[in-house]
Amino acid sequence: MISFFQKLGLGLKKTSDKISEGLKEIVLKRKVDREVLEELEELLISSDIGVQASADIIESFSAQKFDKEVSLSEVKEALCCETAKILMPLETHFDVSEHKPYVILMVGVNGAGKTTTVGKLAAKLKEQGKKVSFIAGDTFRAAAVEQLEAWAFRLGVRVFKGEHGCDSAGLCYDGLSAAVKEGDDVVFIDTAGRLQNKDGLMDELQKVVRVIKKVMPDAPHLTLLTLDATTGQNALSQVEIFKKIVDVNGLVVTKLDGSSKGGILVAIAKENPTPVYFIGVGEKIEDLDVFEAQSYAQNLIGVNQ
Repeated sequence: MISFFQKLGLGLKKTSDKISEGLKEIVLKRKVDREVLEELEELLISSDIGVQASADIIESFSAQKFDKEVSLSEVKEALCCETAKILMPLETHFDVSEHKPYVILMVGVNGAGKTTTVGKLAAKLKEQGKKVSFIAGDTFRAAAVEQLEAWAFRLGVRVFKGEHGCDSAGLCYDGLSAAVKEGDDVVFIDTAGRLQNKDGLMDELQKVVRVIKKVMPDAPHLTLLTLDATTGQNALSQVEIFKKIVDVNGLVVTKLDGSSKGGILVAIAKENPTPVYFIGVGEKIEDLDVFEAQSYAQNLIGVNQ
């Protein structure tokens, strides 16, 4: 059976192939001079690693290797090491035992994979024996509720929903009140996908947070922003804006298997560091797993290629 590490390698292959091919052209039989360093930095930036992170990686690399002949494997190992250092602070632990129920608010733009992520995380928690429930906070899109209901049926969990177009905040208040009464361990609130530049939708999200605090003053305990890796640099602005609107304190990065922009996590780590709880590399439940900086850096740079 293929491991998640191997799946991550396949998921990041578009990015690592680009970096590997670029490195071959840049470092072949050359000393590390200013021109080589500039080309390396351009390659990293073009892989969505970001201007600040790329500059830091190259600065550290040049301090070790400047004016020396280097092999491709040496360059990869050095870049991997520096990349992992930047990514390390994003590592975190998923622990839902501090509160009952532990309330997880899922936010993000349309199509990022919020609802699918809810289902996959709920499956993991069910395996741990947790009593899980869903609140269908997207009251405008019938397909979103149906998708959540499908996951609920598959996993054998309760889903709280309302009439189409009803007030999302009111629904979340009632749903969370029911979850407290039922003694649930974990509650997922699946909100409507929203563009970060739509003020009305963002105001509604703030209202949802205010209302659920009337049930549990310290909720939500985790606000997870789901990011689609294929959007590249746009993910940076999503992190920034959603953090201003609600207290986003965790990320889930999806669709790495379809992206050539896997470097975006490095850019986020440098410019707006936010804990990354999970990364997704496919459609199956087991294709969502914890984020590990070292393995991510190795697969991103293509150390074993």
